[in-house]
Amino acid sequence: MIEFTFWDILRNLLFATRWTLLLSIVAFAGGAAVGLLILFARIAKRPWLRRFGAGYIALFQGTPLLMQLFLMFFGLPMLGFRIEPWTAAALGLTFYASAYLAEIWRGGVEALPRGQWDAGASLGLHYLQELRLVILPQAFAITRPPAVGFLVQLIKSTALTSIIGFEELLRTANAINNATFEPFTVYGLVAAIFFVLCYPLTQYARLLERRAPAH
Repeated sequence: MIEFTFWDILRNLLFATRWTLLLSIVAFAGGAAVGLLILFARIAKRPWLRRFGAGYIALFQGTPLLMQLFLMFFGLPMLGFRIEPWTAAALGLTFYASAYLAEIWRGGVEALPRGQWDAGASLGLHYLQELRLVILPQAFAITRPPAVGFLVQLIKSTALTSIIGFEELLRTANAINNATFEPFTVYGLVAAIFFVLCYPLTQYARLLERRAPAH
């Protein structure tokens, strides 16, 4: 058994936390970019685009995230794509986040009165201009609370990437626990770190919810 002091354990866990944070940021940003495209498909005028968007969301919301990560990490190499744990984790969480963010934003778009679309049309704006200048700014404003709430879920979901070998917080904790045999200390600190990361965001989401404009 390797001798680790409490501060040794904490220092190593905090060092690993940076990868958890980086993965969360990359997945949320990538999910927002892809989710915006899926949102456009979901609210498009063409039925086949709406069906595609609905199918995409149903696929990623209706299957376990762990299975999606397995398909990225073990499935893509079978198709000839060499992929590292970091890439598989980032892709898996990006697609997962995009489905949820697209659906959150779709709810915001549909919550707006039809008069908002009519107002844009009366100003001579075409469809994309209406979306960019009138609809999406309002939809994003009223869906910020659930979007921030989803970020909390995404941060916690990064723990699943330890299964495919990504060296984030939980995988590092497992390695330290195997060396020290101090599960209460190690996993107690992991829980505390996740709490410190997520609790402020949870409170911020509640604050945004109280301040959200009524429609």
